[in-house]
Amino acid sequence: MKFLLQLLTWWNGQTLGTRLFTWRRGQKVGEDAQGNIFYQTRDGKRRWVVYNGEAEASRVSPDWHGWLHFTWDEPPTEKPLKHKPWEKPHQENLTGTTLAHAPAGSIRLARPVVRQDYEAWTPEG
Repeated sequence: MKFLLQLLTWWNGQTLGTRLFTWRRGQKVGEDAQGNIFYQTRDGKRRWVVYNGEAEASRVSPDWHGWLHFTWDEPPTEKPLKHKPWEKPHQENLTGTTLAHAPAGSIRLARPVVRQDYEAWTPEG
């Protein structure tokens, strides 16, 4: 079933075309903490990522994002970026998931906050 999904869809891992291109011309450069594998062509002119699971661009950390977009030449496996002590670890975009931020009073919360700082308007009839 997984093979059929990869054959017909691009969001369930690599497609057959990407798999063949990676096999023929790809050179593995490294892997991140989420299991995404990064490749480049042997001449270094193309770079790409094969996601471990759902293809979601926000799952690529800033370190690897910079390498993928030719911001720097060396991958983070060879030359790791220096991080500030106040920087938080990379986190994928959680919009649309149960872990997304829900402000106080949101209808997504189990118990909505009852507001008493205003009175609802009603038309006079």
